[in-house]
Amino acid sequence: MLTAAKGDSRRLETVLESIQKNIHSSSHIFKLAQDAFKIATLMDSLPDITLLKVSLELGLQVMRITLSTLNWRRREMVRWLVTCATEVGVYALDSIMQSWFTLFTPTEATSIVATTVMSNSTIVRLHLDCHQQENLASSARTLALQCAMKDPQNCALSALTLCEKDHIAFETAYQIVLDAAATGMSYTQLFTIARYMEHRGYPMRAYKLATLAMAHLNLSYNQDTHPAINDVLWACALSHSLGKNELAAVIPLVVKSVKCATVLSDILRRCTLTTPGMVSALHSRRNSGKLMSLDKAPLRQLLDATIGAYINTTHSRLTHISPRHYSEFIEFLGKARETFMMAHDGHIQFTQFIDNLKQIYKGKKKLMMLVRERFG
Repeated sequence: MLTAAKGDSRRLETVLESIQKNIHSSSHIFKLAQDAFKIATLMDSLPDITLLKVSLELGLQVMRITLSTLNWRRREMVRWLVTCATEVGVYALDSIMQSWFTLFTPTEATSIVATTVMSNSTIVRLHLDCHQQENLASSARTLALQCAMKDPQNCALSALTLCEKDHIAFETAYQIVLDAAATGMSYTQLFTIARYMEHRGYPMRAYKLATLAMAHLNLSYNQDTHPAINDVLWACALSHSLGKNELAAVIPLVVKSVKCATVLSDILRRCTLTTPGMVSALHSRRNSGKLMSLDKAPLRQLLDATIGAYINTTHSRLTHISPRHYSEFIEFLGKARETFMMAHDGHIQFTQFIDNLKQIYKGKKKLMMLVRERFG
């Protein structure tokens, strides 16, 4: 019927109404929409615009039907609809972006619709002039910002990427992230956006987002292989590169969020190897190039926290240790000693710590013998 009515807008309208009224299966309607699209674009000459519009209408119906129901072909359907709208013309693309919330989820609207609309292939396909390109891009950015507001967790990074070339839109997207950081976003998402900001050349924004991410993080004493460790090390390296003030602000957050001794000692070592603010030092002569003291803030707080974490972790391990873990435990104490020795009274502290262990855990004779052999 669609093929027979091709070229006759009145008859096509009748067929379309009949389909919309009588066919309720989304997969059947989608198949008809695809078939109509194929027939409309078969000829070598210009496509049949009336049939293309019917194809688009059927596609829009499929979007509305499947928006709130799970459908394994949904991504394919969304991609196809954008292709169809592109063939119909720029006004069709603008129309689906204006009414995106009735057709797509926020994730689909940013990651498929807006991204495709702003791609070079779409611009070339539509033969747009600069003014039309900017109007279409503006609609896509507006859509991206609306999606980021509605679902910051899944759409904020896409929105930032799509708004890169427009200063005001980019600032708005960044503000959406800051507003959502306290409640609506996980540390993983915030660290990802923070790294993106550093990559874009905004180290202070990256630092701000990294500190917000740290507030959501909690690494316990035995989580020394946690996936967030690399992010924490990166955030500390970034703070260290920005300067002493940034490092001083991030260390209390690290101490609060990270209870894992090996991670804390790794951060401590990295902070003592080079002078803070090496990035800013390139642009200023004020930096004297002095290494930071472990006896003063902020590193003193980090050193105390690291020693405390080693002590707590040692007691936690000893409550349920089996002989096969003894040698690993002795190595762990060796690492603890390295950290203790970074403090000016570290030798005394470590000796007291070992004497304490020998007293409390004297029942574990074999283990305490190994401790004595290694540490006296």
